[in-house]
Amino acid sequence: MKMLACNDFEKIVTEEIPMIDVRAPIEFQKGAFKNAVNLPLMNDEERHLVGICYKEKGNEEAVKLGHQLVSGEIKKERINAWISHLEKYPNSKIYCFRGGQRSQITQKWISEVTGKEIVRLEGGYKAFRNYLMAELEPVQQKSTPILLGGCTGSGKTILLKKLQNAIDLEGIANHRGSSFGKQVTEQPSQINFENNLAYALIQHRNNEYEYIILEDEGKNIGKCFLPKPLATYFSSGDVVLLKIPLEERVQITMDEYVYESQRLYIESYTKEQGLTQWADYIRGSLYKIKKRLGGDRCKALIDLFEQAYQEQINSGSYALHQNWVETLLRDYYDPMYQYQIQKITNKIIFEGNVAEVLAYLEQK
Repeated sequence: MKMLACNDFEKIVTEEIPMIDVRAPIEFQKGAFKNAVNLPLMNDEERHLVGICYKEKGNEEAVKLGHQLVSGEIKKERINAWISHLEKYPNSKIYCFRGGQRSQITQKWISEVTGKEIVRLEGGYKAFRNYLMAELEPVQQKSTPILLGGCTGSGKTILLKKLQNAIDLEGIANHRGSSFGKQVTEQPSQINFENNLAYALIQHRNNEYEYIILEDEGKNIGKCFLPKPLATYFSSGDVVLLKIPLEERVQITMDEYVYESQRLYIESYTKEQGLTQWADYIRGSLYKIKKRLGGDRCKALIDLFEQAYQEQINSGSYALHQNWVETLLRDYYDPMYQYQIQKITNKIIFEGNVAEVLAYLEQK
C-alpha cells in the first residue's frame, strides 16, 4: 500500500502544522522543528542495536531485528502514543530522518489500528531542514531591514513586541544579547535556533510586510549566531534610535534583570535556591566584564551588588539594587554604546522616545 507523503514545507510553516518526530531521542535532541513532538519508533538503545546489525548483516536483517525489538507491549505502547497525539492534533504530519522506513512503518501501524492515514514528510527531517536553511539566505528576504538601536535598558525588546512586522531575535535565541543575557532555561541548539528563525522569516514574508524591524544585535546572541550572509543583510538596514533617560532605563533594567529574573529563578527552583542561583548568575556576569571595566571599578560594582543582595535577604527591600544597576549602565554600557554609535555608518532615519518611535515604526 502506498503511503501518503507531502513536501509543501511552506504550508507546514505558515499554518504551524503539528508534527510527530519518530526518530530516536538522541536525534531529536540534536535538532528538530517547531511544533514537533518526539514519539520515537525506536529508543536510543534499539536504534543503536539496529544500526550495528545493518552494518554487519545488511538492511533486511536490520529491519527484522527492529521488528523483534519493537513488538508486543512495546509496539502497542508506541502506537497508542501516536494515536493519542493524533486525537488531539489530527492534522499532524510525521517524519523520520529521510522520510524512509521508520516513518513508513509508523504510517502502516497507525493505519492498521485506526484505519486512518497520516501523511509523512517527503524526504523527512533532512529535506525539511534543507528547505529551512535555504530560507535563511538573503535572496529569500523580501522585506527591508530597519534596526532598532538605543542604550542598554531602553526597552527595545518591549517595543519590538508591540510591532507586528518585527522579529525578536533575542526571543528566538532565548538570550538577552549581553553579558547579562543568560536566561534560566537553556538556549536552543544552533540547529534549532536556525530552524526557528527560518520559521519566523517565512511567516514574516507570508504577511508581505515591506519592512522587517530588528534589534541591532550583531552576529551573536549568546551562543547562537546568525548565518554570516543573513547577519550582513540585517546589519545593512537603516537605524531608528530609542532615546530614554537614565532614570527610566534603570527602572526598566530593574524590572527585567532583578524582579522578573528573580521570579523566573524562584519558579525553577525553591525560593531560597532560586535567589542563590540568581545571585550567582549576576556575580558571574559582573566578572565577565571585569577586563573591560577595570579591576577597581568591577570590585566596587560587585560590592554594590552584594550590599543590595544582603539588604534584600535581610529586609526584603529591593531599593539598593538600583545603585549597582545605575552604575552598571552609566559606567559600563553607556560608554560602550557611545563608542559604537560614533562608529556607525548606517543612516539614522529617526530618533525619539518610546511613544514617538512606536508611532514611527507602526507606519512602516
